[in-house]
Amino acid sequence: MNSMPTGGRRLTATQWLIVSMAAIGFAFDIYELLMAQFIIRPAIIDLTGAKPGTPEFAALAGQQFYVPAFAGGIFGLFGGYLTDRLGRRRVLTWSILLYAFSAFAAGYSTSVEMLLVLRSAKFVGVCVEFVAAVAWLAELFTDPKQRETVLGYTQAFSSFGGLLAAVAYGLATSYGESLPGIALPEWAAFVGGEITDAHAPWRYTLISGLIPAIPLIVIRPFLPESPIWAQKRAAGTLRRPSIRELFAPGLRQTTIVTSIMFACSYGAAFGAIQQIPQIVPGVPEVRAETEGKPVPAQKKIEQETAARVGTAQEIGGLAGRLLLAILAVQIVSRRKLLRTFQIPGLIAIPLVFVFAPAYSVNALMVGAFFAALFTVAQFSFWGNYLPRVYPVHLRGTGEGFAANIGGRMIGTSFAWVTNTMAVQSFVPGGSPPIKMAYTAAGVALLVYLVGSIACFWLPEPGKEDLPD
Repeated sequence: MNSMPTGGRRLTATQWLIVSMAAIGFAFDIYELLMAQFIIRPAIIDLTGAKPGTPEFAALAGQQFYVPAFAGGIFGLFGGYLTDRLGRRRVLTWSILLYAFSAFAAGYSTSVEMLLVLRSAKFVGVCVEFVAAVAWLAELFTDPKQRETVLGYTQAFSSFGGLLAAVAYGLATSYGESLPGIALPEWAAFVGGEITDAHAPWRYTLISGLIPAIPLIVIRPFLPESPIWAQKRAAGTLRRPSIRELFAPGLRQTTIVTSIMFACSYGAAFGAIQQIPQIVPGVPEVRAETEGKPVPAQKKIEQETAARVGTAQEIGGLAGRLLLAILAVQIVSRRKLLRTFQIPGLIAIPLVFVFAPAYSVNALMVGAFFAALFTVAQFSFWGNYLPRVYPVHLRGTGEGFAANIGGRMIGTSFAWVTNTMAVQSFVPGGSPPIKMAYTAAGVALLVYLVGSIACFWLPEPGKEDLPD
């Protein structure tokens, strides 16, 4: 089962099983992460009563965006180390189970603190799963073009996950009242508190995160380990991973530059794009539609509009990942491939956040599509690039450092930056949503500019084959 045919042959049944499992894992990685933009605002309102636009709400929103990412970064780096020590398949399996059951439990949160702890556990699982899955796929498919294709298209399912998150939240918003109410079971009375809105859409959206655990439990016995990793371990030639080795002369530039650029990719996503649901209430036609209506009706209109914009955004992300998958086997230079998305994004995304929210919902939907296309494609780029620059014994550790320390810890902190800056008096804009839009524009410009400059120092992989 560990022998993986490559080259121009069709995929075997085992390979299709692997690709399917990886695609499901990637899809629900992003499903779990991107539901945050839909559930954090209503969850904070329900659990604390804090009002959007106030410093209290900004602090709580910043915590919900950043603390889970910080936890995911720390434990994700450790998970990358474990991927190199214990094997790709084992770590992949447990990470998916962790984030699926944590997300399910988060739907029963009775306090903002409980929500924060469970979302942090969920984020840890997601961060570890990405590293393990990328190393696993890269080593199972050793033919360069087949590897690029498999990594590109399986990661494209990440955007299906984002699209599913938008659709799931839209369905929960529209039909939540007709679903069975959510209540703590008797055995969980020790949790304390109570669920005041048993039909809250954000709760159903979180609970749906259990779905990826179901096929995993069935498929897990049929998944092979990485043959490269297994052979080296059996022969006793697998070296012990070391974070210090990431900064040895031969890898120092790679580690530093990829971490900075990964941080910029996540900075654009979390500091700008994921703040769109907070911008939606400031769009003129949304303001006109909600004016004079009771608060519950206002919330429903805003949430349904946010789901529509989020759907356009996720379609854009899917288009970006598919475009990356196509171009990855056409453009030899990795720098040129990345700049195909960086340069248009540097120009377009700040303009989207400055002008679209003041114009119309349709303009914001189009802007969100292109903002996601240019940004989300970069996430697939890193999944293709990182396995080619780290050897087997450091592949999980190196990917874990760039993705988790650079991306999850530093990059996602821009969500906190945006939420903190948007409530400051010196930020222009006549309302909290428009102030948020201008702040997001400034953050997007900053991280895209830094990423575009850092790209000049991005090392080109020496060869198409993976380093030993």
